[in-house]
Amino acid sequence: MDNYETQSNLLKTLSHSTRLAILDILRDGEQCVCHMEATLSLRQAYISQQLIVLKEAGLIESRRDGLNLYYHVIKPEIFNVLDTLSTFTGITPKLPKHKHANTECPCPKCSDSCPGLIQLTTKVNYARTKTTSAR
Repeated sequence: MDNYETQSNLLKTLSHSTRLAILDILRDGEQCVCHMEATLSLRQAYISQQLIVLKEAGLIESRRDGLNLYYHVIKPEIFNVLDTLSTFTGITPKLPKHKHANTECPCPKCSDSCPGLIQLTTKVNYARTKTTSAR
């Protein structure tokens, strides 16, 4: 019965639409939370809660780069499960278009999709450095 319990727990993890959407976003490789936030139009705290569940299930891992946390799938076989689910239901979900809500996000994916963002971030960081050094 333990094997069924393990499978049941995985299905419980996948039984949430936001977690399915997050896994779909991660099909394209490593992503930061701010990118997920911009794609899903959900609060960062809510997305982080769902990421914790996926991480505890052993499906994803994270790495830190400065202030950003980047997530990636460590069991790509999960995409076969999601594809089978799409075949079974006859529904292929489509992610919404990326619309960036936080214009100060410095992550590469977001700054590439927001022209001028690198300049804005550089100006903000320069202003912070100037203010700090003046003290």
